[in-house]
Amino acid sequence: MGYVHVYTGNGKGKTTAALGLSLRAICAGKKVFFGQFVKGMKYSEIDSTKYLPNFNIEQFGRGCFINKDPDKEDIDFAVRGLERIKEILLNGEYDIVVLDELNIALYFNLFSVKDVIEIIKNRSPHVEVIITGRYAPKEIIEIADLVTEMKEIKHYYNEGVLAREGIER
Repeated sequence: MGYVHVYTGNGKGKTTAALGLSLRAICAGKKVFFGQFVKGMKYSEIDSTKYLPNFNIEQFGRGCFINKDPDKEDIDFAVRGLERIKEILLNGEYDIVVLDELNIALYFNLFSVKDVIEIIKNRSPHVEVIITGRYAPKEIIEIADLVTEMKEIKHYYNEGVLAREGIER
């Protein structure tokens, strides 16, 4: 049986933890699908399919809208992404399915928590689901089997260091 993991909180490392789990799973012969909500920018992990067999990554965003409200196009990208995730979770082709920044998509009301929970509950039973992003809603935490909160203690971003390729992006 596959479990549901949630990595949330304001600290760095949620996506990184999901990528680490993905690498571990691939090295154990498992297939991983990594769906990134909200993100549409070039992150280093996008090139991972060149190096890692049994790993597929897709982005369901057109760019980060952290400093503005999402518009209709952002919502359309996310809804299409959720439909793709539904298909993947139902067909059971992958052992691990990562829903990166799903919590942020929910926070910005790009789709409903109810729809997400229904999709997760109706997945192929062996599929392990990893959900990342700040602001995990209580309904997602309630259906999860494992919840980890990343807590920021100190971050060099506060000293003006921007995201570095291969480390934060």
